[in-house]
Order: sequence, then structure tokens, then C-alpha cells
Amino acid sequence: MNKVILVGRLTRDPDIRYSSGDNGTCVARFSVAVDRRFKKDGDAQSADFPSCVAFGKTGEFIEKYVKKGTKLCIEGRLQTGSYTNKDGVKVYTTDVVVENCEFAESKAAAGGDSQVSQPAPTADIGDGFMNIPDGVDDEGLPFN
Repeated sequence: MNKVILVGRLTRDPDIRYSSGDNGTCVARFSVAVDRRFKKDGDAQSADFPSCVAFGKTGEFIEKYVKKGTKLCIEGRLQTGSYTNKDGVKVYTTDVVVENCEFAESKAAAGGDSQVSQPAPTADIGDGFMNIPDGVDDEGLPFN
């Protein structure tokens, strides 16, 4: 199984391009700073910076809503490849191909407002199920 899940912040604005042809597909390239869970003694780097690429609708989402510093939860797969650069040197690549991504924090939290935010009031949700309003019979529900 080839599955990658990352939570991190974009290190720079995404590089957006469209493929040539009648139906130009959006290609968004970016990297994220992902904190390491544990830091070894003497290890100056406590984060990794994987390269990511998103295609199509996911790339368009990134183009429209994501910028440097945005915290994302990324789901995808690892893909390796290689090419020969203009100097004739073979270069090996490793990218996370993004299949799904979501914001990992609210817009207000990402804005860096100087005001101290108060936690939202929490309601007692009991067992986690909502009450069925009066007048709705059990036969109309899509499950038993």
C-alpha cells in the first residue's frame, strides 16, 4: 500500500501551471513544513519539507485558496522518478502526489489576529447522537 498523510504549512506560495492542450489540467507544486514527532539530541532540523504535486480539481483548489503559511492536511501517495538535467546529470525525485487535501485550521486561526481568541462554548452532547425531533417516525429514517 502506498499512502501518505501529512499535516504541515506551505513553505511558499504554490507554483501553478496548466498543461498544454485543449483541456489544460492544473498542476500545483508546493512543499510543506512537517514537524517531526521526536527530535534527536543535536538534530538542528526538527521538520521535513516534502515536495507535493496536485493535479486537476485538487490543483485548482490549491490555486484558489492556499498560500504560503496555510496549514493543510494532505492525503496522497509517494511517487519517485528521475530525469537528466541540462548538464547531463541524472536527478532523482520524490514527490507526494496529492489526492485529497483539507484545511487543518480555521481561517481566523491562520490570520494571526493579535486578539486572544476565546474557546467556543461547548454543548453537552451526551452520547454523541442528536435527538430525533417530535413528529418524525422511525419508519422514515434511512437506517434501523
